[in-house]
Amino acid sequence: MKIGLLSDTHTKKGRSQKVIDHLKKEGAEFLIHGGDIVKPEILDQLKNSGIRYIAVYGNNDASLIEYHTRYNLVQEPHYFKLGGISFKLMHLPFYMNPDTEVVIFGHTHIFECDFKSRTLFLNPGEACAREKPFSSCAMLEISETHFKVTHYFRAIGGDTFDERHYSFERS
Repeated sequence: MKIGLLSDTHTKKGRSQKVIDHLKKEGAEFLIHGGDIVKPEILDQLKNSGIRYIAVYGNNDASLIEYHTRYNLVQEPHYFKLGGISFKLMHLPFYMNPDTEVVIFGHTHIFECDFKSRTLFLNPGEACAREKPFSSCAMLEISETHFKVTHYFRAIGGDTFDERHYSFERS
């Protein structure tokens, strides 16, 4: 199973669409947005991607509450299962205990990929490229034996995404 991850899109609709398109091209079967969506148009992008998705409210998403029933928006921490794997989704990294197999978060605008206490902690970084000169996202590929993570990043004005790979053996 391949899960596309993005976070912290803020007001950058063009950059968020490029990230979504790239994750789709790379085979994402599900999208997870780690919060700070900010614009309802970005929720439209997720919904119109043709891929199942879930998005968590970020600290800048209070104005999106009126759209709650129209989109798959959840409050943090949100626990769910996907393909038999337990996930915890949040924006703010406040609930960083290893109580699921995968913890997805945002807010820091920094890509993070760490495997400890049999839990994968993953932040796809900032899609908006507000604090860095590149837009960032990630793909989580889950097999019976491994978590494989690909970190994608595209320089502002660039056409292609570069990538780094990480692999962790599942217990």
